[in-house]
Amino acid sequence: MITSKITTRYAKSLLDLAIETNQLKECYNDLIAVETLCSESIDFTLMLKSPIINTSKKLSIIKSLFKKNITKTTYLFIELITKKKRESLLHPISKNFIELYKSHHKIITANVTTTIPLDKDLKEKVVSFVKKKMDKDVELKEEINYDILGGAIIKVGDFQIDDSVRKQLKELKNSYKKNLFIKDF
Repeated sequence: MITSKITTRYAKSLLDLAIETNQLKECYNDLIAVETLCSESIDFTLMLKSPIINTSKKLSIIKSLFKKNITKTTYLFIELITKKKRESLLHPISKNFIELYKSHHKIITANVTTTIPLDKDLKEKVVSFVKKKMDKDVELKEEINYDILGGAIIKVGDFQIDDSVRKQLKELKNSYKKNLFIKDF
């Protein structure tokens, strides 16, 4: 989670407002869209951070992008941030809001790295395994990485299970490097 105090405060205030107005899920979906746009569009992020572009121009760009696609609450929140000259913090605020939402609903993200896409049964097994260990709902993110050669790597927060072929080959290589004739004391 982004730990800046100001981004956390803004995200928390929007979360509280969304809960109060019963628009939590809608605001969450809106901020996922905002976070995705900020992550994928360097031009949009640079525009938000630019001191040369005045606030009214930024507001008109934000209005053209978001006014019809997001809820009024989220739009007014983004407009308020922009008017207060905090628009450069929109990306970290949206990341914080998403993390706070997941924490509020006890959702944890599990990242699974494999060489081939998981089928439906395997996804369900991974989700049930993580849910059983962590006692939280699980959001599964898949990543394809051919460098692991086979097997899987499951990451949940700081917890990791690495059962990849690459790791097993490294362990085997290290075991051959060990000299069996020298006593280990």
